[in-house]
Amino acid sequence: MLACAALAGCVSLRPWNEAAQGLAPERFVRVGEQLVSVEQAGEGQPLVLLHGFGYTQRPRERSAYTLDGQERLVLGVLDQLGIDRARLAGHSYGGGLALHLAATHPGRFERLLLIDNTLPLFASARRSPLFRWRWVSNLAVRTFGLSDSRIAWGLRESYHDDTLVTPELVGDYAKRLRIEGAVDAFRGLIGPSDEPPRELDLATIRQPTLVVWGEEDRLIDVAGARERSAAIPGGRFVSIPDCGHAPMEECPEAFLEAVLPFLEAP
Repeated sequence: MLACAALAGCVSLRPWNEAAQGLAPERFVRVGEQLVSVEQAGEGQPLVLLHGFGYTQRPRERSAYTLDGQERLVLGVLDQLGIDRARLAGHSYGGGLALHLAATHPGRFERLLLIDNTLPLFASARRSPLFRWRWVSNLAVRTFGLSDSRIAWGLRESYHDDTLVTPELVGDYAKRLRIEGAVDAFRGLIGPSDEPPRELDLATIRQPTLVVWGEEDRLIDVAGARERSAAIPGGRFVSIPDCGHAPMEECPEAFLEAVLPFLEAP
């Protein structure tokens, strides 16, 4: 009865075909049975950007959301695009995946940019047995996780300047998140998994690495991040003042000033 009452006010999820309808066919790369949304721009040395959302199809299989599954997905996209070697950038959860890829496939990634990143162990540490059942995940996503208020809260936690979190920004995030398969993605990332926790010795990262952090990050403390990043042998740490968890969005000019010399280096 409680579930039925809660679902009466739930958010709706758009069918994936409808969400992708206005996008050009060349926007998608097929990896196995999955269509992956890839935005391409610019020219020169490839730079791969890993972020947390988009129009990629969300498969039902929980194995797709393990580190191994996401590794196969990223490498599959690069293979389809004919990219043998690239520079790799990852933000937040995408930074944890970028670290994992740099450690497991050092020959494919020659330079590493980490932005307010997690560690690979983060994904394993936040799993909960509560979400082994799909109906629980469905209830959590549709009544709470993807509500406007929850998305706005997450953005305010990510930005230092709360005035930047406008209804338009919340709407832009919502339209990419409220897509068919969101429940499976949530369950795959948060629910229990047979994949063992992945520790990573940062001293094994051999690529030149730049770690960029917003000094006012409320999600991952800058002092702890600076200390951990010092373990990367070729690493350099830069903090951006008056900036939160998403410096490339909140402080783009200062962010580009910090990262472009590193990325453009031969």
